[in-house]
Amino acid sequence: MIRLKEIKKAFEDFAPLSLQESYDNSGLLIGDEEAEIQSALIALDVTEAVLDEAISKGCNLVISHHPLIFGNLKTVTSGTSTGKMIRKAVQYDIAVYALHTNLDNIAGGVNNILCDKLGIINRQVLKPLKGLLQKLVTFCPVEKAAEVRNAVFAAGAGFIGHYDCCSFNAAGEGTFRAGEGTNPYVGETGALHFENEVRIETVFPSYLRSKVVSAMIRSHPYEEVAYDIYNLDNTYAGAGAGMTGDLTADTDPREFLEKVKMTLGLGCIRHTPFTGKKVRKVAVCGGAGSFLIPDALASGADIFLTGDIRYHDFFVPENSMLLADIGHYESEQFTKELISTLLKKKFPTFAHFISETPTNPVNYL
Repeated sequence: MIRLKEIKKAFEDFAPLSLQESYDNSGLLIGDEEAEIQSALIALDVTEAVLDEAISKGCNLVISHHPLIFGNLKTVTSGTSTGKMIRKAVQYDIAVYALHTNLDNIAGGVNNILCDKLGIINRQVLKPLKGLLQKLVTFCPVEKAAEVRNAVFAAGAGFIGHYDCCSFNAAGEGTFRAGEGTNPYVGETGALHFENEVRIETVFPSYLRSKVVSAMIRSHPYEEVAYDIYNLDNTYAGAGAGMTGDLTADTDPREFLEKVKMTLGLGCIRHTPFTGKKVRKVAVCGGAGSFLIPDALASGADIFLTGDIRYHDFFVPENSMLLADIGHYESEQFTKELISTLLKKKFPTFAHFISETPTNPVNYL
């Protein structure tokens, strides 16, 4: 058995809660972080039937994509379905954890596994997040620069697109005078000291700030580390909404939609008229992605696959891009597999199950 806080940390290291949308409620919804977890059940949605399945399988943790507690919840009573489920989870001591839009927005998340299933390559985030990057600047003796750089790189700094270990380094001369009671790495107490130093600059996503700064301080030889952190307005390619990529060859759109239909087990696909051209560049967004139609068009995508497309949204592409509604549940169904893979990688011997309870509320006649 492992503690709930260990599972929570593993998920949030991969998909930080800071990446969730403002309306969302990802994270630990019910339970005690110190609790020991015997086994977990992974589901797309939390329903009463899913909780019953967890009880029958002896699971004291349900991990879902969609949060059980969502919106403006004011009461927990048996008079509502959400209230009944919360009461049942507490009654049977079942913890509930949700990975929702934070898992949507991380580059290796929901959209990435959808691309895996559809054979889409050369992937990048469709609408990268802005304002998430920060720059670290620090100064250290020349002979320790490599050690400090490697430490912050190992903590997650230095990624720009598909490049890692990115930094800028400039030589200069630093000055300081150690006061009474100090133990300077170089120089003498009470004497002004001049030291040949390297100014190291590198970037990191803000959710890694404490980890990166801690790594820098641990590896830095100075007793008092001088450093600056700047907020950047750059986009961050590692997180954002939707994803684009390519098929391995120009493909007939009807043939590609047939593959999508078969892969996702769809009863039907609603789509705009065929544009008369083959498809190569594909944009996807698991769940409800209508808000990304302009971004898919701007990216030059030949087709955009998402769910919950409204009637008037189908007019937006104006025959310049194929738009296809592949269903909310259907486009996110592989999230259970993704979560299972994350657990297996971090906790190889931890017992968990993928829910067999159908939760898709939409049926096709």
